[in-house]
Amino acid sequence: MIRRDFLKAGGALVVGFSLRDSLVAQEQVVRGTKAGPPDARQVDTWLAIHADNTATVYIGFAELGQGASTALLQIAAEELDLDMSQIKTVRLDTNVTPNQGGTYSSASINRGGPQVRTAAAEARLALLKLASAKLNAPQDQLSVSKGVVSGSGRSVTYGELVGDKPFNVTFTGTAPVKPTTEYKIVGTKFPRNDTPAKVSAQYTYMQYVRVPGMLHGRVVRPRGQRMYGAGAKIVSVDEASIRAIPSARVLRKGDFLGVVAENEWDAVRAAQQLKVIWETPPALPGNAGLHEHMRTAKTEDSIVLERGNVTTGLSGAAHTVSQTCLGPYHAHAPFGPNCALADVKPDSALVMCSTQDVYGTRNSLSRLLGMPAEKIRVQYYEGSGTYGHSCYDDVAQAVTLLSQLAGKPVRLQFMRWDEHGWDNYGPAHLGEVRAAADANGKIAAYEYQGWQHGWSNTETSAQLIGTPTSEWPGGGVQGVNRLTCGGMYDIPNLKLVNHKLPVTAYLKGGWLRSPLDLSFAFASEQAIDQLAYLTGTDSYEFRKRNMTDMRWLGVLDAAAQAAKWTPRKAAANLSKANLVTGRGIGVGTHLTSYGGAVAEIEVNKETGRVVAKHLYGAIDAGQVVNPGFVESQIMGQLVQTASRMFKEEVKFDQNGVTSLDWASYPILRFDECPEVTAVVVQRLDQRSTGAGEEVMAAAAAAIANAFFDATGVRMKQFPFTPARVLAALNGAKSA
Repeated sequence: MIRRDFLKAGGALVVGFSLRDSLVAQEQVVRGTKAGPPDARQVDTWLAIHADNTATVYIGFAELGQGASTALLQIAAEELDLDMSQIKTVRLDTNVTPNQGGTYSSASINRGGPQVRTAAAEARLALLKLASAKLNAPQDQLSVSKGVVSGSGRSVTYGELVGDKPFNVTFTGTAPVKPTTEYKIVGTKFPRNDTPAKVSAQYTYMQYVRVPGMLHGRVVRPRGQRMYGAGAKIVSVDEASIRAIPSARVLRKGDFLGVVAENEWDAVRAAQQLKVIWETPPALPGNAGLHEHMRTAKTEDSIVLERGNVTTGLSGAAHTVSQTCLGPYHAHAPFGPNCALADVKPDSALVMCSTQDVYGTRNSLSRLLGMPAEKIRVQYYEGSGTYGHSCYDDVAQAVTLLSQLAGKPVRLQFMRWDEHGWDNYGPAHLGEVRAAADANGKIAAYEYQGWQHGWSNTETSAQLIGTPTSEWPGGGVQGVNRLTCGGMYDIPNLKLVNHKLPVTAYLKGGWLRSPLDLSFAFASEQAIDQLAYLTGTDSYEFRKRNMTDMRWLGVLDAAAQAAKWTPRKAAANLSKANLVTGRGIGVGTHLTSYGGAVAEIEVNKETGRVVAKHLYGAIDAGQVVNPGFVESQIMGQLVQTASRMFKEEVKFDQNGVTSLDWASYPILRFDECPEVTAVVVQRLDQRSTGAGEEVMAAAAAAIANAFFDATGVRMKQFPFTPARVLAALNGAKSA
C-alpha cells in the first residue's frame, strides 16, 4: 500500500522518535514489514495519531509487571494534552518498536521517560503549527484539551489535522515540555491498562502462545548446572531409549541436546526418558566451602573509592566494629518456567519470547544462527515474572536451535528443574566491614571489602554448541556499591575495595533484582547499627546525626515516621521468653534512588523461626509518574526481601546445583507474608530515577538490625534458616 492510500484508509499520522538510524520516515507506512529500529532523526516513528483522535505510542521498553506500559503513556498523554482513554501502545517488536535499550536497572521511566516526553512535545509542537494555519490563529493563543485544539473561536482535532498529508518533521530540539506545575496526569494514580485482561484471564502470556503446525520441545541437560566454565559435555546418547514414543525426535548440535514431538506430553516424557551419559565436571566448592573458597581464591582487586586515611581514623576512634557477613546465591525462580516459540527458515526467523531487550536478543540470535540481524524478527510476550536475567534469553536461544534443527516451528517451555537448575543466579557475596565512631557519635572511619564474581555473558544453549564462555562487560554494578556501602553517610575516612572472582570457576551469574545490594546492606548497615549501639544512641538518631543529604534523610524520616518510631537504644528490651520481637531500621539502594526501611520481626528462640510481622519501605525516585505503581513496587520488594532473607538459598554440591524445585529452593508462602506499608517521597521537580528495586537493600538491613534488637545477637549469614538462628543464639549463650 502506498503512503497516500494508507493515510486515506487509516487516517493516521505517524509521529515519534527513536535512538538508532536505519529506517527513513517515508517508509514508516510499512511499519511491521521491515526490520527496525526506526530513525532517531525523524519525529515520524513513535506516535500514531488516528482519525478518531486517539494515539498509539510506540515504546521500546518491556512490560515486566511494573506498569511501565501505562506510566509511559501518562507521560505522552500529559505532553499531548490527551486523555488516558485516548492513548494506547503496542507489543514490543523489532519490526515495529524503537530501540531504547534493555528494560533493566529500573530504566523504563528513568531512561524512557525523557525520550517519550521529548517525542510527545515535538509532536505537539508540529500539530500546533498545523492547527495555527488551519484556524488562522497564533500558536501562543491556542489551547488543547483531549486532543482538541481551540483558537479564534474555532476548534480542530488532532485527527482532523492529519488528513492524508505526510508529516515529515525532523526533531527540532526546540519543543518546550510542559512545566511540572501544570501536570494533571503525571503524578496521578491512574489504573494500569493491562489489569483488566490479566484479572479476567484474557491476557496473552508467553506460555499461552501457539502457532499452527508447531512442535513441542524440551531441552535435555543434567539436573542442575555445573561450573559455568565447564558447561555440560555429552559422552553418549541412546536414541533408542525413547523408541516407544513414536512422535518424538532427538535433536542435537554439539553438546546442545533436545527433543521435539507433536504432543507436549510426549516431548516431556522423551526428555525424561532419553538416556544420556555426561562427562564428569570439575569440582565446585559446594555450599559448605563456598565463602572460604572465595576468600582465599586469587582475585582481581581494585579500590572503588578512597578518601582520607581509614587506618588513622580507626586507630584513634572511641568505638570500633569489625564484621564479616555472608550472602548466598539467589535464583530468579519465576512462578512459570520460561517459554519461547520460534519459526526458523533458511533465510529468516521469527522468535517470540519474554526478553528484557528485543534488539539485544535479536543480536544474540543473529550470532547463534549466523544469520543477519535484520532477517530475524523478535516479538515480546510477557512471562510469569523474571526479577532480572532469568532464563528468558537461554530459552529463546534453545527454541531457535530446535526450530532450525527440526525445520518447523517449535514451542519450548523449560521444566522446573531447567529453570531452577540452569538459572543465572544472583552471585554469592562475602563482605568484611570495619567502622569506627568518635565519642560524639560521629562516624570517623569506614572500610568495606567485598568478594564476589561477575555475570556470565554466554547463555547455556550457546555454550553447548561451542560458543566460548565470557563475562558480562561493564562491571560497575557487579562489584561493591559505593552508594549502599557507606555512601549515605558523611564519613571523612572511607575505603571501598572490590575483590573480583572469575565467574567461570563458579555458578552462572546474572543480574537479579537489586544485584548484590541485599548482601552489601546486610553487612554494612549492621556495622553502622552496631556503632549506634556502642555509642548508646538510638539507631534512627545515629543515622540522622551522620547524614546531611536531604534525600537520604527524607527516606529515613519517611520510613521511621510511617512505623511510628520511638527512640531507644537497640536491644534495650531483651526478654528471656521464647517468642521475642524486635524492630530495626536501615537505608540502601541499587543505583540512583534512595531507599529507607523499618522492620518489625518475631523470633522464636525455641524453633529458630523468624517472621517479618510488618515492613515499612520508603523510596525517593525523583519524579514519580504514577505513585500507585511505585507503591506496588515497594510492596513487592518488601515481600521478596523477606523471602530472600528468611528462605532463599541456592544449594549445590561439588557436582552441581541441587536446588531444583520449590522444596529445595523454598520461597515465602502467603501465610508468612508480612504486612507492608509503602511510602513514596514525591519530588516532581527532580528527574525520575529507578523504583523497581531500590528499597530492597534497606529492607534487608532493617530485618538484620531487628534481629539484633530482638535477641542481642548479630546474624552473620542469611537466609535466617532455623538452624542458623539456633546456632547463632546458642553460640552467643556459650560466649
